[in-house]
Amino acid sequence: MTAYLLTGARPLGEESTDVLVVDGQIAALGATAADTAVDTAAERVDATGLVLLPGLVDLHTHLREPGREDAETVASGSRAAALGGYTCVHAMANTSPVADTAGVVEQVWQLGRDAGYVDVRPVGAVTVGLAGERLAELGAMAQSHAAVRVFSDDGRCVADPVVMRRALEYAKAFDAVIAQHAQEPRLTAHAQMHEGVVSAELGLAGWPAVAEEAIVARDVLLAEHVGSRLHVLHLSTAGSVEIVRWAKTRGIDVTAEATPHHLYLTDELVRGYDPRFKVNPPLRTAVDVEAVRAGLADGTIDIVGTDHAPHPREDKDCEWAAAAFGMTGLETALSVVQAAMVDTGRMTWADVARVMSVGPARIGRVADQGRPLAVGEPANLTLVDPAARRTVLPGEQATASVNTPFAGMELPGRVVATFLHGRPTVLDGRLVRPGDR
Repeated sequence: MTAYLLTGARPLGEESTDVLVVDGQIAALGATAADTAVDTAAERVDATGLVLLPGLVDLHTHLREPGREDAETVASGSRAAALGGYTCVHAMANTSPVADTAGVVEQVWQLGRDAGYVDVRPVGAVTVGLAGERLAELGAMAQSHAAVRVFSDDGRCVADPVVMRRALEYAKAFDAVIAQHAQEPRLTAHAQMHEGVVSAELGLAGWPAVAEEAIVARDVLLAEHVGSRLHVLHLSTAGSVEIVRWAKTRGIDVTAEATPHHLYLTDELVRGYDPRFKVNPPLRTAVDVEAVRAGLADGTIDIVGTDHAPHPREDKDCEWAAAAFGMTGLETALSVVQAAMVDTGRMTWADVARVMSVGPARIGRVADQGRPLAVGEPANLTLVDPAARRTVLPGEQATASVNTPFAGMELPGRVVATFLHGRPTVLDGRLVRPGDR
């Protein structure tokens, strides 16, 4: 029997209570937890003042393996995820080889099981080789051991409307979702940053908001036409928020995500030509950031996805034009959401659980994640100290890459413990090796 008694925890930020975890489940809450713990020889974890959340779930993680192990591996990314409070991540398909067959997604799934820090759910490619021309083996991936329920060509847009329509139709058979990287490629050729005042002053090729919004508008109409599920990845503009809001009023089955960096950073940071701030879609204006925050607060945007995109140092430590797009985010996401949404009074910790655990698990069809904090439920849990402050130091993170845009910034909150299926992956802010549990 494996048992842990979390004393003084604050579920969803509410009143403190004791929580007993036994053999992977929440066995008792409140006054009975301590009494029951006597019979189980439970290890005590002092959670006084800590907020208890269901384990975080990320629908949008790049783990790079197979093929780019110089940037990240499933193991290193899993360790970063656990330290960030995650118990489940969805690994995007833009690996080498691309995860467009049952064999590749099963390889990623098995690597996640071997690492043992989080549940790794592979995302299957929509098209063969992410080329946007022919549908990949959606059925085979859905019926594999990996049981893929999210398909995406993320990093590239499924630009052909006929291909996108067929993907939406095919996904219905497996209750799967197509997650779209909304970027009209002809409107963003050679683009380097958001198109606006700053791009004009810097002389950098602009990335117009309409390049995202045009695809979002097209795809919500396609989803309505075929009656399928659509998920909009890394929504970043005020116009996109309004389109998704309109679609939901029509009853279209669309969900959307915001990234931590689009909730917190603006295109003004590009003035220093620091490639850490180069990302796809680009950092937008303060008006867009405010719209994305408002959309997340009112439920128009359903979830927060990290878009954790690690790169080797040489791909970022170079001139702006040559630098790769992307930022790491697994170890800072919860702190950024606290800073942008909780500490500003726009969301409660219950809302955080909704957008960072319950919602992603529902969209990804992960049955045992994002569950209520109730007796009998799986013990995938996160304890966070909201009063802590920390300075982000890239060299001290578990990810294999250092391209965080938050380097040197002070952020609130610290993940103190993470429990995966009732066993700790993080205790006192430190990783616990699977063999030591």
